Amino acid sequence: MSHAQNPGPSRRRVLGGAAGLAVAAVGLPSGTAFAASAPNQADEAHWRRHASRVTITRDDWGVPHVVGETDADAVFGMMYAQAEDDFNRIEQNYLVALGRLAEAEGEGAIWQDLRQRLFLDPEALKKEYAKCPAWLRTLMQAWAGGLNYYLATHPEVRPRVLDRFEPWMPLSFSEGSIGGDIESVLLTQLEAFYGERDVPMTDEERGLVLREPTGSNGMAIAPSHTRDGHALLLINPHTSFFFRAEQHVTSREGLDVYGAATWGQFFIYQGFNAHTGWMHTTSGVDNIDEFAETIVTRADGTRSYRYGRALRPVTTKTITLSFRTEKGGQEKRSFTTFATHHGPIVREADGKWIACALMNKPVAALEQSFLRTTTQNYTQYLKVAGLKANSSNNTLFADSKGDIAFLMPQFMPVRDDRFDHLKPVDGSDPTTDWHGLHSLDSMPKAVNPKNGWAFNTNNWPWTAAGADSPVAADYPRYFDRVGENPRGPQAVRVLTARDDFTPQSLIKAAFDPYLTAFARLVPGLVAAWDQLPANNRQKTELAGPISLLRDWDHRWGAESTATSVAVFWGEDLWALTSQAAAGAGISVWDYMADRATDTQRLGALETATKRLQRDFGSWKVPWGEINRYQRNDSAIVQEFSDAEPSIPVPFTSSRWGSLASFGAKAYPGTKRYYGTSGNSFVAVVEFGPRLRAWAVTAGGVSGHPDSPHFDDQAERYADGDLRRVYFYPDDLEGHVERRYRPGR
Repeated sequence: MSHAQNPGPSRRRVLGGAAGLAVAAVGLPSGTAFAASAPNQADEAHWRRHASRVTITRDDWGVPHVVGETDADAVFGMMYAQAEDDFNRIEQNYLVALGRLAEAEGEGAIWQDLRQRLFLDPEALKKEYAKCPAWLRTLMQAWAGGLNYYLATHPEVRPRVLDRFEPWMPLSFSEGSIGGDIESVLLTQLEAFYGERDVPMTDEERGLVLREPTGSNGMAIAPSHTRDGHALLLINPHTSFFFRAEQHVTSREGLDVYGAATWGQFFIYQGFNAHTGWMHTTSGVDNIDEFAETIVTRADGTRSYRYGRALRPVTTKTITLSFRTEKGGQEKRSFTTFATHHGPIVREADGKWIACALMNKPVAALEQSFLRTTTQNYTQYLKVAGLKANSSNNTLFADSKGDIAFLMPQFMPVRDDRFDHLKPVDGSDPTTDWHGLHSLDSMPKAVNPKNGWAFNTNNWPWTAAGADSPVAADYPRYFDRVGENPRGPQAVRVLTARDDFTPQSLIKAAFDPYLTAFARLVPGLVAAWDQLPANNRQKTELAGPISLLRDWDHRWGAESTATSVAVFWGEDLWALTSQAAAGAGISVWDYMADRATDTQRLGALETATKRLQRDFGSWKVPWGEINRYQRNDSAIVQEFSDAEPSIPVPFTSSRWGSLASFGAKAYPGTKRYYGTSGNSFVAVVEFGPRLRAWAVTAGGVSGHPDSPHFDDQAERYADGDLRRVYFYPDDLEGHVERRYRPGR
C-alpha cells in the first residue's frame, strides 16, 4: 500500500443581555484557502470606515489602548495594533495553525503541517464559519479587516506566505494556549506511518531530555485574606518569550479588557476587565485519548475497522500540502490519510492503527475565548464555561464581588475509569469510548474555599485550596495524570504565610526565591558525602561545594554561588536518572530524591563543578553571571552571543520550584545560559471599587529592535518590578506617547 503520493510540480444574547452588534459585515471575497488577492475599492472603503471609528493610544511603555465604537471596530484596531508590533509572529502562528508552515520553511515542516491538517480542514472551517452566530462572524470579519488594512497601509512589510487574511481563519486558532492539543501527536511516528519508513522516536518524545517545564502559575485570594478586603489575582503565564501581546481593548458597547493576547487572536487570553479576571494554567487532565484500531483489509483494497461485532469503513481523505523548495519555488505533496470515528490515524503500534481523539470544537472554542472577556461576575463566567470548549486549561478566577475559584478544563469526556487512557485503549471495544462530556458540577473545583485562596502551578488539583481542595478519591483518575511538582508546595508555603495580602505582598510572593526541589534534594547529597571514607578522593575534591550547599538557604539570587552549583548539579543528576524514572513511571523529581544512588548524587556534583570550572574559570560563580536575558533581534528563534549585551536574571527554571520561572540554557558558541521561556506577562490585579493592576512584559511590547519598547521592560522583568497598569482614562493621562487612528 502507499499512503503518500507525489503528483509533481449577538454575544449579549448569550449572556442574557439585550444589545447586539451594530456594525455591518466586512465584505471580503471568499477566494480559495491558498489564494491571495489585492484589496478592491469596496474592501478599502470598509477598512477606512472601521479605522475612522478606532483610536489607538500608545502609553509610555508602548502598550496599545484600543477604543472602538463597536466591538467589531475594537477588534479591527486590536489586530492592526498587534500587526504594528509584530506582524511576523502573527503570520507564524497562522502558518502553524493552518498547516502551511512548509510553504515558508520547506519540506522539513511537512509533517507538522500534515498533523495540523488531519484535524483542521480549511474547507470544513469555511463551512463552520458560514454557520457561526452573526455576532461572531462580524468580529471575524473585523479581525481579517484589521490585518489586511495593516498590510495595505504598510507595503514595505512582505509576508512570507499570508498576504491576505480571510475571516474564517481564526477558527484554526481558537484557543490561546502555548501548545495546542494537536501537538500531543508525535511527529516522528506520524512520519513513520504516512511516510512508510522507520523513524525512531526522539529522546525528547521519550521524555529523556531535560526539557523546560511549560505552563503557568495562577493565584486567587479572597477578600478574607487581603488587608483591604478586595479579591486579588496573580496572572503568571510561563510561555515562550514574546508569545503574547499586551493590550487594552475597549468599545462603546461595553467591551473593556486588558491583558495578554496570543499573537493573531482577537481575545485577551489571560487578563481582566473592571469586574472579573482569569488566569489559565496548563492542566494535568487526561482528555486526549488514543484508540488501537483493528484494521481489516478486503481483497479489493478497501479497509474497515472492528467496533463491537460490526465492521465500519475506514474514512480516507487526500491531503495535499505545498512546501518551499531550496530554489524558492513551491512544490506539492499529497497524502492519503485515514480516520475512524475516534479520530485521525496518527501512528501504528503492535500491528494496530492508532487513532487520536481530542477536542475539535473551533466555533464553540472561539465563542468561549471571546465571551469570557465580557463577563461581569462568577455566574456569568460559569455560564460561558458551559460551552465546554476549553480543553487544556485550568482557570484561576477572581471578581469584584469577592468571589474566587479554581476550575478545571470544561471539555472532559466521560470514560470508563477501569481503562488506563494514558495508553492506547482497544478501539474495537465500545466500552472504551467517550460517553458524552462531564457536567460542570461533576468536575473538581474550589469555589470560595474557606481557606481564602486557590492556586494552580500545573500540578494536581488536590491541593488547589489547601484543606478545602477537591479530594482525589471522589473523581476518576483521568482528572489528573501529572501529579505534584516542586512549585505546588512552594505556592502553599507562600499562600499560608499570611492572611493580609496586598498587591505588593502578592507580587513579592510570586517572586519568592525559595527552591523547594533543592530543599528536598540537597540533604541527600550532603548525607552521601558525609558517609564517604576520609581517604576517598571525592571527600577531598567535593568538600568545598558540599560546604557551600550545606549552609545554603535554598534561595536563588543573582549573587548566589550556591544557586549556580545546585542548578548545574541538578541538571547532571537529571541526565543520570531521567531514563530510570521514566521506566519506573514516576516523576524525575521523586526519583532523584528517593531513588538516586549516592554514586549518582556525588558523580553529578563532580561533573557539575568541573563544568563550572571549565566554562567560567571557577566553580564559585554568581548565578547572575551565568543566567542572562538577551534579545538581539526580532527573530522568532533567537541566536545568542556571550559577546553581546545581556542582563542578569536571579530566578531559575520552574523545574526547581521557583514560582518565577526563567527557562535558560547554553547555546552553540555560548557558555552563559540565555532564557527563552518562563515568566512572560506577569500581572497582579486588585478588584476593589476601582480596579488597580500592575504588570510587566518580558523585554517589551514591540518586536522591532529600533523601537524604544523593544527592551524597555527588561530590567523590571529581571527585578520583578511590576509597573502600574493604566486601566482608566485618568490613569492614562500624562502617560500618552502617541494617539492615532489605524493607517495614520
